[in-house]
Amino acid sequence: MKNNLLKGLSLAVLCAIWGCKEKKPTEIPPPSVGVVKAIKQNVPLVVEAPAKITGSLEIQIRAQVNGILKARTFQEGQYIQVGEKLFEIDPEPYKAALTRAQGALAQAESEVRRTHRDYSRMEKLFKDGAVSQKDHDDALSAHERAVANLKIAEGALHEAEINLGYTEVKAPISGMVRKEAQSVGNLVASSKEESSLLTSMVQICPLHVVFSISGDLWGKMNKNYLDGKLKLAKSGDFWIEVIMPDGSVYPEKGKIIFVDSSEDSQTSSVCIKGEIRNDAKQQLLLPGQFVRAKLVGAQYRDAVVIPPSALIFTPTGTVVYVVASNNVVEVRPVKAELVGDHAIVASGLEEGEVVVSEGIIKAKPGQPVNSVFKSGDSQV
Repeated sequence: MKNNLLKGLSLAVLCAIWGCKEKKPTEIPPPSVGVVKAIKQNVPLVVEAPAKITGSLEIQIRAQVNGILKARTFQEGQYIQVGEKLFEIDPEPYKAALTRAQGALAQAESEVRRTHRDYSRMEKLFKDGAVSQKDHDDALSAHERAVANLKIAEGALHEAEINLGYTEVKAPISGMVRKEAQSVGNLVASSKEESSLLTSMVQICPLHVVFSISGDLWGKMNKNYLDGKLKLAKSGDFWIEVIMPDGSVYPEKGKIIFVDSSEDSQTSSVCIKGEIRNDAKQQLLLPGQFVRAKLVGAQYRDAVVIPPSALIFTPTGTVVYVVASNNVVEVRPVKAELVGDHAIVASGLEEGEVVVSEGIIKAKPGQPVNSVFKSGDSQV
């Protein structure tokens, strides 16, 4: 019985060993990763930068004659139309000067008439031989001096009229008038810079939006435009959207009126100035306000596009994981540019090729993967 028991145990052990040899090891399935197909589509150019709103024209209002500031006829911060009166400088001294100039002109006119009569008589007598050449020349010289003095008197009268007109300081532009620099009762002097400044004005219709973009970006935009990759709108130019501090978009679009001809060596940027319409009544934008400016109106045509999440940045360059037809992962160097929510591939990838966009860390070059296309992804 003991021998039978030993035989039974030995047989059980042999069966167990034999069974273990026959069982196949469990295979690990390939990892599942999210993939998309590279497609061709038009991608709008997105360039956004901090910007500052400025007046399209900013001027200083200065006294052009000396005198006591007699009146101020505006409210600080008020919108003023061109030609409206802002200040009045005491006009009485200039009225008196105008009266004197008018009297001097009348005297000069009288002297011209008198010398003309004298010369006419002397001319006749000279022809008759009744007077000498000297007397004739003296009469002619007297008349010429009188004519010259008349011109001086006319100039003095015109100057007196101008100075009297300067006692009423009027708005040279339509715009917002700022804080007064001189109070009523002060003595203002046109010859002294500190006492001649009365106030300043800023033209707010239209406004300017000033911003800068990197020289590198500006160069890429120009290159892509020359290469035909970047197309402008039908108007043939960019336009500008202004994003308000609260995130809303200003209702009017602006146009570019100036691009600096050189790059700022300190900031490596290019200054751009746009002009934007503005309603003086609503005053949604004010000079000095900081906003954001967005260049719109251009797009990359037929660009090869993938999600930015598909890009892998390495010390040697940018790569993507391409899934071949046999589901094996291949490393592919690419040249790509991030534009908004898209990655535009300039080289290294063709339309229709499949790239890993999610779960990249699970994918291994040369190893198979289970490709899961993202149905909600715009790139599929």
